[in-house]
Amino acid sequence: MTAFHCVESPRRPADAFYTKTLPAGEGWMYDLEPGQVLRIVDLEGNQAVDTLFFDADNPEDHYSAVQTIASQGQIYLTAGSVLRTESGAELARIVADTCGRHDTLGGACSAQSNTVRYAHEKLHMHNCRDTFMLQLARRGGTLTKRDLAPNVNFFMNVPVTADGSLEFADGVSAPGRYVELQAQRRTTVLISNCPQLNNPCNAYNPTPIRLIVWDK
Repeated sequence: MTAFHCVESPRRPADAFYTKTLPAGEGWMYDLEPGQVLRIVDLEGNQAVDTLFFDADNPEDHYSAVQTIASQGQIYLTAGSVLRTESGAELARIVADTCGRHDTLGGACSAQSNTVRYAHEKLHMHNCRDTFMLQLARRGGTLTKRDLAPNVNFFMNVPVTADGSLEFADGVSAPGRYVELQAQRRTTVLISNCPQLNNPCNAYNPTPIRLIVWDK
């Protein structure tokens, strides 16, 4: 199933205990307690928000695209989707979504992928993998590059073509659309607000997002 499934949230930003605006190209790492809700807002539309999730008490059991896709029987995330770990445990559930569809296959841009997709001279450009690594280094602990599994790309449109290829297509989001996730256990969220300047899906203009957290 690839249909859009939009669900409005009853939560008011005024009732949240945490709000942050994250510029394009910057990262964010945060621990959600069970029951807390994170809203990611696409402020200007069609911005890709590359996101990883970890069990905060067992970080090696991170978000698994394979387990998540297999358990729900579809490749896109939408309201009602459950994000699962490598062990199959529930990490977070999408409880509201006004975009309707989010990518699980496109991965995060890196220095190397920029050279393959675009041109060799793009090697030096800022990318999501480096942002992930910088956030892990600032946090300290045992997480390393080996822990960067396939990620979710919120608001990004990556359809699968008839021959099984991936196409980085125009976005399906718009200014102010959002997705909300409720933590099912202590969950570490790692975000790179994508700095990609080579992809036309964001009109070559990466933009900020807003992050809002409510208590359960």
